[in-house]
Amino acid sequence: MSDLALLTEAFHRNGRVNEALLNTLTEEDLELSDGQGGLSVGQLLEHLFGMRKVYLHRVGSTYAEQITVETEEGDQPFWPVTLSPKQLQGALAEADAAVLNAVQDAAGGGPSFQHDFASHPAQLLVLTLIHDANHRGQITTLLRQGGRSAAALDQLARATWPIWRD
Repeated sequence: MSDLALLTEAFHRNGRVNEALLNTLTEEDLELSDGQGGLSVGQLLEHLFGMRKVYLHRVGSTYAEQITVETEEGDQPFWPVTLSPKQLQGALAEADAAVLNAVQDAAGGGPSFQHDFASHPAQLLVLTLIHDANHRGQITTLLRQGGRSAAALDQLARATWPIWRD
């Protein structure tokens, strides 16, 4: 299997992990924050989505136009969360498809990425994997601090970790 195929598979698995997390969340969970100025669970999730769109614009890809979902996230440090967990699933799926299409097109001889990922367009997939994992850790911490039981967090772990071990 080629390196790009392996990264593509990891990217798909990352999407499944995000979906499994979102399947456990309620509207109330989206409001959880650290109470000390950090982003809420909902803001972190909308940021996962928004990051994809931002980087597609940064690299000059027309694939950013495939992303139709809008949020309030922008240059301000905080914003009102507008998407439900179910809407976030759709938004992330749409954004993931656009990112993957852009990377595969650029890697296959299409327009090169501008400004970022000069070594290989697949580095956008790597950045997304690392970025998502970082923020999922923050989300899990906020869920714990917000009262999610150890059993519920264990159930979340059992729903996500096997995805990586298939």
